[in-house]
Amino acid sequence: MARKGTSIRLSSSRISSSLLLSMFATFASFYVAGRLWQESQTRVHLISELHRVTGQGKSAISVDDTLKIIACREQKKTLAALEMELSAARQQGFVPKRTTDGTETKKRPLVVIGIMTSLGNKKKRDAVRQAWMGTGASLKKIETEKGVIARFVIGRSANKGDSMDKSIDAENSQTDDFIILDDVVEAPEEASKKVKLFFAYAADRWDAQFYAKANDNIYVNMDVLGSTLAAHLGNPRAYIGCMKSGEVFSEPNQKWYEPEWWKFGDKKSYFRHAYGEMYVITHALARFVSINRDILHAYAHDDVSTGSWFVGLDVKHVDEGKFCCSAWSSGSLTYHFLPNICLYAYCWTCI
Repeated sequence: MARKGTSIRLSSSRISSSLLLSMFATFASFYVAGRLWQESQTRVHLISELHRVTGQGKSAISVDDTLKIIACREQKKTLAALEMELSAARQQGFVPKRTTDGTETKKRPLVVIGIMTSLGNKKKRDAVRQAWMGTGASLKKIETEKGVIARFVIGRSANKGDSMDKSIDAENSQTDDFIILDDVVEAPEEASKKVKLFFAYAADRWDAQFYAKANDNIYVNMDVLGSTLAAHLGNPRAYIGCMKSGEVFSEPNQKWYEPEWWKFGDKKSYFRHAYGEMYVITHALARFVSINRDILHAYAHDDVSTGSWFVGLDVKHVDEGKFCCSAWSSGSLTYHFLPNICLYAYCWTCI
């Protein structure tokens, strides 16, 4: 009897195990079937989505296509977010608005010209305004039509707030054509610092193609300037001017004395640099000056200083003869304001 009972219990145990296995198998089948149904539904959705997006026929969808659809969805979300940010930036004036045909309503300036002037040079400034720079509406017209922004660049008196500073402030309130550098003292030894801070200020304020330094004793032919610079738009690091080199003067009683003459070697010769009456640098170089303004060295002369900033950079030095100041010539770009030099069809005397 004992053996028979044991046999019955073993048989029952086997039956129970079989039932459990059958139940697990059934549940597994239902689970797998459910998963397959879900995957089939997802597959159908992706195929229909692919048909909708790509317009292809009843082709089967691959794994690559599935990933493309997912990537497209994410890109669509990203583009939507970027469009919202762009719209907000436009409303705040950070991005130029575009018309329906995709053109910008505000053209990028071609060049910002900083005309170096001094506290007592009002007559020269008036001559520049009359000759080529313009004032008021004519100044704005040059900016909009030719893309040329011209401003006088000046520092402050050694006695800040004195009558000379007040005179400049009063003149600027009438003409609105100054860049006043409060950190520069109007003195010959500050000339290099003045040019450096002009480039930095202009690059931070205007997104122009070029930035030019000029003196207030020259006439600038705007049409020749525009065509000359247009030829160099493809070079992002161009340094353009009437290139020269020359002797470094080491005696204090000499006109062009260089206190740091010993840095230029035994032959006392300057490296190649653009003549100081007028020279131009591209946007990338102006940004370089702006970023590194605190560590760029200033020599006695601004043209030497500017040339030194680019000696160690991958910069294209353009020796452009049209920047060499001369008497009247139809192909020249700049002319000295000298007495009895014919600038148009008549002659006039300058200060």
